[in-house]
Amino acid sequence: MKRIVLIGSGNVAASLAPALAGISEGYSLAQLFGRNPERTRQIADQVGCAWTTSPEELAPADIYLMSISDRAIGELSNCLDFPAEAIVAHTAGSVPFDELSPKIRHRGIFYPLQTFTAGRHIDLRQVPLFICGTDSITTGPLTDLAHRLSDQVYPSNPEQLRQIHLAAVFACNFSNHLYAIAQELLARKEIPAHVLRPLIAETTAKALSADRAADVQTGPARRGDFSTQERHLNMLADRPDLQQIYQNISHNIWETSKKT
Repeated sequence: MKRIVLIGSGNVAASLAPALAGISEGYSLAQLFGRNPERTRQIADQVGCAWTTSPEELAPADIYLMSISDRAIGELSNCLDFPAEAIVAHTAGSVPFDELSPKIRHRGIFYPLQTFTAGRHIDLRQVPLFICGTDSITTGPLTDLAHRLSDQVYPSNPEQLRQIHLAAVFACNFSNHLYAIAQELLARKEIPAHVLRPLIAETTAKALSADRAADVQTGPARRGDFSTQERHLNMLADRPDLQQIYQNISHNIWETSKKT
């Protein structure tokens, strides 16, 4: 039985904990370690495992998964006393495993390609998990663990993961921000945000069904409708920041469409 300690009490840890605790055989979630006592206890109680906020009480384990903020990975991994033969992996896509303390012999990355938000359930079986590590002693067990959680497991390397994370920022963070801008523009005229829902749903469905999202691009920028774009820019005269976003994206769509 391989013992796992999950380090962290944020949204990623909250989603990983029940999945790890639910593995039927071969693994056990021995402990949850976190800096926030209330959150750590809450997650641990939900999955029925021990928990601590004290580095001195870190439980012995075969695998330690660090689901913490990117900037804390190096510092915390250097502070904790891991067993010499333990595998230590973080769950960040944009941080190379070299950020983990050099005193750790078996360093790895266990990256779930998904957005995690408090209160929303994520089925990890549908989430791509990307694995890389310093050696086969690291990647072998991490890959086996990943297969217990997900139907989509991929070997990777730090350079690929950085590219995947960059793509995810465009696909997730930027697109959601554009939704927020659209809602703000509707609110100016007291138009309810929910009128955008069918449009957002169909846009997403088209992009997912197409071989290339660029093939299903529509709108004034795609068809070179510069008069409509000019009217839109005039409507944003009081928001030069949004004008810049509008111009940059429209220009990129137009340049891309000419190549297809």
